[in-house]
Amino acid sequence: MKRLRNAVLLMALAALVALPLAGGGASRWVAAAQEKAAKVNYVPIPAGEYQIDPMHSIVGFAIRHLEINWVEGRFKDFVGTIRYDDADITKSAVEFTAKVESIDTGVEPRDTHLRTADFFEVEKYPEMTFKSTRVERKGKMGGVLHGDLTLKGVTKQVSLPFTITGAIKDGRGTTRFGVSARTVINRRDYGITFGQPMDGGGLSIGNEVTINLQLEALKPGPKPAAE
Repeated sequence: MKRLRNAVLLMALAALVALPLAGGGASRWVAAAQEKAAKVNYVPIPAGEYQIDPMHSIVGFAIRHLEINWVEGRFKDFVGTIRYDDADITKSAVEFTAKVESIDTGVEPRDTHLRTADFFEVEKYPEMTFKSTRVERKGKMGGVLHGDLTLKGVTKQVSLPFTITGAIKDGRGTTRFGVSARTVINRRDYGITFGQPMDGGGLSIGNEVTINLQLEALKPGPKPAAE
């Protein structure tokens, strides 16, 4: 019986190994599927008002810890609007609000500390907001978004270099496009000063914070006419 089981296992393994080699059929099918998926026909982005889709977007950040590593996190509760002008992107506008209490670094005790007066003081300053003041075009699908970032009661001008991915329509007829943006701010500009110098030089918590945005914006298609 044991020999029979071993023989069956060997035959099954041999079949799995031989499958992609059998005339190349399976491997050709996989390659064809991957090639088809890689050819995306993006369409121009129609003008209009788009909402940032929080289910498919990331509002993230990273900061140095003890000068040897990066700690990453994100804000999970946010809303945003992009008013896109397809004739002149410089006339577009962006507004954004995040609930600071939704901060998530993957370590609950650290997140609890970040919500206190040592850092964000979320009970007094529950929201972080951004409102664009102008858009600068750079290249075919990119530019720099300039605007006011308000955090912990302090408003500062920031610049966000961004890249746009052309639009697609999903299975529900919703128009979507992607935006990637990254910039660096100094947390001390916003009154977040917790941390101390280390004996060997450097800071226990870095001053510069890298902001990383991976956003998906959507505009629902027209609703069907009522019967």
